[in-house]
Amino acid sequence: MSESKRFAPQIKVAATYLRGGTSKGVFFKLQDLPAAAQQPGAVRDAIFLRALGSPDPYGKQIDGMGNASSSTSKGVILSKSSREGHDVDYLFGQVAIDKAFVDWSGNCGNLSAAVGPCAIHMGLIDAAKIPHNGTATIRIWQANISKTIVAHVQITDGQVQETGDFELDGVTFPAAEVPLEFLDPADEGEDGGAMFPTGNLVDRLDVPGVGSFAATMINAGIPTVFLNAKDLGYTGCELQDAINNDAEALAKFETIRAHGAIRMGLIQELSQAATRQHTPKIAFVAPAQSYTASSGKAIDAKDIDLVVRALSMGKLHHAMMGTAAVAIGTAAAIPGTLVNLAAGGGERNAVRFGHPSGTLRVGAEAKLFDGQWQVTKALMSRSARILMEGWIRVPGEVLDAK
Repeated sequence: MSESKRFAPQIKVAATYLRGGTSKGVFFKLQDLPAAAQQPGAVRDAIFLRALGSPDPYGKQIDGMGNASSSTSKGVILSKSSREGHDVDYLFGQVAIDKAFVDWSGNCGNLSAAVGPCAIHMGLIDAAKIPHNGTATIRIWQANISKTIVAHVQITDGQVQETGDFELDGVTFPAAEVPLEFLDPADEGEDGGAMFPTGNLVDRLDVPGVGSFAATMINAGIPTVFLNAKDLGYTGCELQDAINNDAEALAKFETIRAHGAIRMGLIQELSQAATRQHTPKIAFVAPAQSYTASSGKAIDAKDIDLVVRALSMGKLHHAMMGTAAVAIGTAAAIPGTLVNLAAGGGERNAVRFGHPSGTLRVGAEAKLFDGQWQVTKALMSRSARILMEGWIRVPGEVLDAK
């Protein structure tokens, strides 16, 4: 009998598991990661993949902390900020479920709500900034997109106030409200360009084999391609199963998304979209109408300004991505975009839109400067809660990743 093969034992890494908004993910402190994972590269990616349970050909992430949806297959690295005027650096990784890659190209707006509370929990925020009772204002440097997020975290008796009565559609239980400000949300990074990368509020997006669509392509919060629901044959009131159980529809959306990515300058070839799943997002809008949300809650047209449905990582999102909400609020504030027109047109500084789980209000401050629209901030509220803390264990072979 041959000598049995020896396998590297598991390693453990300190981690905290949090819900932020309608997402949840594994949060690491940079200094707690193995030395090789404190820099971008294969080892860091391997730890994220194994921690979440990817790649999983069964699509279930049974062997990890992921929960088999884009909303739950997420990882975060926090560290004391090296950026002047900021408290914490926040790096986000969207972990693919059935493929072996981590997408670092964008932010997670929902998990942004958990960054301030988690940074306080991890001891990354100077004690002088945390009142015994009151609100701690945490300035976050979003490292993926080089943007500032300001979180207002409630403090009670020196501790983060996590419980409360703030209700968020798409989240089962109420919790403490965490107001967020996304400052200067238009993405002007190295691969983003202007807020409207084509220079137009509305373009004609031609997609061979699929069709030609009116589209608003905007970089704000996250690069997003907005389409009219009716042009796709939808009402804008669809729930997840109507889209996610239709393989042909999902393939169509991915093809449109890839062509939009090229028009936005995010990729050079259609094939590159496969490894850039997190950005851009694709969403479709329609005027306000009544519908029944996934929870059974009745949404009345008179209580909302428009309806929006958005896809994340190739599937219709169960609620709304926080970053896409920023894009919605920004586009709604600018007269003439498809989002603005669906909301009734004109100037507005806030909208309440319907999504599959309910409704969400998002605000934006927009102004015209030298013929160009500028948005100084987008505002919305989320909640966050620590679900578990301790260590993540992953097989030691991750340290050999190349």
